[in-house]
Amino acid sequence: MSDPTDPATEAFVAHRDLLFTVAYEMLGSAVDAEDVLQETWLRWVKVDLARVGDQRAYLVRITTRQSLNRLRAMQRRKETYVGQWLPEPLLTAPDVAEDVELAESVSMALMLVLETLSPTERAVFVLREVFEFDYDDIAAAVDKTPGAVRQIAHRARRHVDARRPRQAVPASVARAAVESLRRALETRDPQGLLDVLAPDVVLVSDGGGVKRAALRPVVGAEKVARFYLGGSRRVEAALTTEPTTVNGNPALAVRLDGELDGVMAIRVDDTRITGLYFVRNPEKLTHVRTETSLTLR
Repeated sequence: MSDPTDPATEAFVAHRDLLFTVAYEMLGSAVDAEDVLQETWLRWVKVDLARVGDQRAYLVRITTRQSLNRLRAMQRRKETYVGQWLPEPLLTAPDVAEDVELAESVSMALMLVLETLSPTERAVFVLREVFEFDYDDIAAAVDKTPGAVRQIAHRARRHVDARRPRQAVPASVARAAVESLRRALETRDPQGLLDVLAPDVVLVSDGGGVKRAALRPVVGAEKVARFYLGGSRRVEAALTTEPTTVNGNPALAVRLDGELDGVMAIRVDDTRITGLYFVRNPEKLTHVRTETSLTLR
């Protein structure tokens, strides 16, 4: 990057966390989001700043266009992906969890809902519903008319609302559920698992063809408990779990003989766990060792 006192560099650095958050919410991949930021920078330094009225909006426009290009390429990769595809988990700071809107927008549960949108619908939804950009700015970013963007936004919002996870519970309730799950997993206690799992709990696991994982979602408390306990019996290593915060929400870091084996993001409704999102693919665990800064502004 250029001299930090250069106006282009200064503007880019000032909005970097926002640009990363936009790219990540569109892509679900931190690695690809970082690549998008590099592409954004290369285009930004060629812009005549004297002709830019709103630098923040202009940078987001570049990031959105590059994210759309990357998202379409990723769709082809996902078609050949082995098993279930989950977003790349991010280790996040406590301030992300405290920001309810931000934590929901990057939660594994909502990110999976966004996977069901088309690339343009996802871009419009993210920019409008999450970052509250106006229709004119979004139209410039996705190369549509403001009227078309309004229609896309309405359609995407209706689609997401029909599938959006229920309201998150207070942090204290979530922590209690996670602690109960942690004890049950470490002791391999079937009844303990059944007590903390909701009857309709869904487990989605992502091994990327490298680690053992279910090829399809596992639905129901008994099936989830059997899947986990059956797999753990084949593992001779010592299993430990550690509470952490991933994508602004409760999670467990799962270790075998002290080595990180995966990250399990957790969705809690009422007092029970309704969603488990277990990422074991080693290529997706690069951003769970150091905190990633996210922001909506």
